Amino acid sequence: MDKFMIFTFVGLSTSAIYAVISSGLVLTYATTGVFNVAHGAAGMLSAFAYWQLHVAWGIPTLPAALLVLFVLAPLFGVLLERVIMRGLAGTTEATRLVVSISLLVAMIGLAQAVWSPAVGRVVAPFFEGRQLTLTRDVSITYHQLITIATAVVVAVCLKVFLTRTRTGVAMRAVVDDRPLTLLNGVRTDRVAQLSWALSTSLAALGGILIVSSAGLNAATLSLLIVNAYAAAAFGRLRSLPLTFVGALVVGLGDGYLAGYLPQDQRLAGLRPAFPVLVLFAVLLVLPSRPLRTHVRSREYFPAPSLRGAATYCAVIAAFGVVLATTLSGPDTIAYAKVFAVGIVALSLVPLVGFAGQVSLCQLSFAGIGAAVAAHVSKGTLLGVVTSVVVAALVGGLVALPSLRLSGIYLALATLSFAVVLDRWLFNLPEIAGFAFFPSGSLDIQPLTVLGYTFDTPRRQMLLAVVAFTAMSALVVALRRSRYGRRLLALRDSEAACATFGLNLVGARLGVFMLSAGMAGLGGSLLAMQQSSITAADFQLLSGLPLFMLVVAGGAGFVSAGLFAGVGLYAALPLLPSLWSGLTRVQPILPGIVGIALGRSPSGAAADVSRSFTPLREDAVVLSITVAGCGAWYAVRLLDVFGNPTMWVGMVVTVLVGLGAASRRRRPAGAAEVIALEWQGVDEPWSASRVADLDRALRLEQTRMSLSEVAHGAT
Repeated sequence: MDKFMIFTFVGLSTSAIYAVISSGLVLTYATTGVFNVAHGAAGMLSAFAYWQLHVAWGIPTLPAALLVLFVLAPLFGVLLERVIMRGLAGTTEATRLVVSISLLVAMIGLAQAVWSPAVGRVVAPFFEGRQLTLTRDVSITYHQLITIATAVVVAVCLKVFLTRTRTGVAMRAVVDDRPLTLLNGVRTDRVAQLSWALSTSLAALGGILIVSSAGLNAATLSLLIVNAYAAAAFGRLRSLPLTFVGALVVGLGDGYLAGYLPQDQRLAGLRPAFPVLVLFAVLLVLPSRPLRTHVRSREYFPAPSLRGAATYCAVIAAFGVVLATTLSGPDTIAYAKVFAVGIVALSLVPLVGFAGQVSLCQLSFAGIGAAVAAHVSKGTLLGVVTSVVVAALVGGLVALPSLRLSGIYLALATLSFAVVLDRWLFNLPEIAGFAFFPSGSLDIQPLTVLGYTFDTPRRQMLLAVVAFTAMSALVVALRRSRYGRRLLALRDSEAACATFGLNLVGARLGVFMLSAGMAGLGGSLLAMQQSSITAADFQLLSGLPLFMLVVAGGAGFVSAGLFAGVGLYAALPLLPSLWSGLTRVQPILPGIVGIALGRSPSGAAADVSRSFTPLREDAVVLSITVAGCGAWYAVRLLDVFGNPTMWVGMVVTVLVGLGAASRRRRPAGAAEVIALEWQGVDEPWSASRVADLDRALRLEQTRMSLSEVAHGAT
């Protein structure tokens, strides 16, 4: 009985912390519609700030805590809402999710840049060493008592605030009907700022309470919010009382597992995985939500033309050949990851960009594909095919019970799967003759096809380039196919698709399995490039930036896969070599890219593609530009100069060609922008005028002949 009471108090203390953190998460989502993945990172930064004030600068405990909770954290929350979150109006849930993930990555990078991870930091619990004795063998520390009491006070204060105060009622009204509250004079922007300030303070409170036991580690503290997701899901991200009930279930379960879980290596990962198992179970029993109708969005993803797709594939192939033939051996190994990881990133384009479904476990599918290929491959093509099939089947198993879900709930379900793999399944010892990583790492043999072995870095890069180009062509074909149009219709309006008899479950399951299979292929190629892999290569924290950069690049564009691969394994590693001062800010840069997505929801690919339109449409200048780049490459092969000179020369050549094409397209003195209302009025219609109108209205997919224009005018 004493043991039961001891671990009950441990569980209650954990429950209290989860209740405080998850209540802030629910408050933000319920009042603003943004699921803040970075909620835990805000608590992490607050914990570091508390350490800086209390430990490093010697400010007493209470003033330091009050300064963080009532000054720094609220100001940070208001800043987030005003600068970042307010710009997310009119974007999809995937975009809002990516911005919050970007915040998570940026906050972790910021904490590691300011407070070096190499330095150990300890925060003592409140009233360290003092405890209240209940029986001879049972006692509870003052810190645990304060934690439990704090959770009770927070629950009571939130209840009174939301039901008995004018501001709290206004916050609830904004959730129910935002336009109606505007008509009644409620300043919804102020309400959103208050919600973010209060939510960030609650995250800070949870971070300060848990830091003494969890340790002052940026990544660990930030991802503790995953455990609080289960509590928030109990309340369906709306109900605070049910959220506190969920926190009790998760916290007490964790406490009892700590005391009663058998000492078996196969069960060692069950306790850290328990909260996400609860989360997944709760998501499965949630009632189905109404089918989503059409929602206006500022995102725009036009269909690629056959000419544009062929040009893109040719450019990728040429880019890969140039890299493979000019880089040194170590650089070839490093940059080959661009294409292998690019395939994993590309797998998100049909799922997120076409179908509007969210998955945060693509790197986990890649890990499954890599492990299967290592076990089965033996250097044969059968192993690669098997990795694709197994990853697709696992993707179907994950998606099938979750197909009732969509949006943030589907994202949480896939996140749960990734965390379970990280914390438990990938680390299991051999069971029934199989283990993902039986000795911590797994060796894999290079691929052999028709007697040709891809056993050098150059050959492996070329293999990845060919696979990436083929997958890009497959995604383009899917986008232009009848099935691709079904996915787009599903993304636009589920209710309309159901009305016309479209099989929603079949469409979702098919695209999810296709996406998982592509990720498995990328994982198997990545494993062959590295020759040895571990579970750490496929962790959730590594997969989040991949998802983030795909959406930031433009989830509906095929080029988003290359954008993510180049960003993670070419651009970011290259920056410190250009200037050593960028080393400390390097981890923050992916987050900054994703945060900027709120200002340009269609992603970077749309802007880049639009800027190159003059060059693509001018055959003469394009031919000269291609010949110039080829000349730089040919001279480089003669070892006249090195790679930096070649790449600078190519970039300058392309920029000069782009400028020349722009000048030829718009003669000097010509009006840059023609008013749409005067098209066809001030002068006759022409093919160029139709193209200008289509481009301004974003109707590049529409092709109107002059006869159709004339017929329409009559």
